[in-house]
Amino acid sequence: MGPDMQVEIVLRKFGNSTGAVFPPAILKDLGLKAGVCLTMDTTAEGKIMLAPKRRYKLSELIAQCNLNAARPADMVLWDAAKPAGQEAF
Repeated sequence: MGPDMQVEIVLRKFGNSTGAVFPPAILKDLGLKAGVCLTMDTTAEGKIMLAPKRRYKLSELIAQCNLNAARPADMVLWDAAKPAGQEAF
C-alpha cells in the first residue's frame, strides 16, 4: 500500500472497550503485529497519529542527564530527614 492510499478502519466494540481493526496489508507494510505497543496523539485538526512506542536504552537516558545539575530540593530534604518510626539503616 502506498503512502497516498486511504483505507477505511471501522471501530468495533470489544466488551467495554472499543478497538480498531487494521488490515493485514497495512500491518505488514508498517512492520506491526498484535501485541506491539503504540502511542497515540491527536492534532488540532482532529487527526489521529499512531506510532510504535519508543524503547530507550539506559545509555541513551543517562546521556540526557546533567550530572552537574543541583539536586532537587525534595531529595535534599529526604537525605536530611530523621527516622520517623522503626526504620532500620
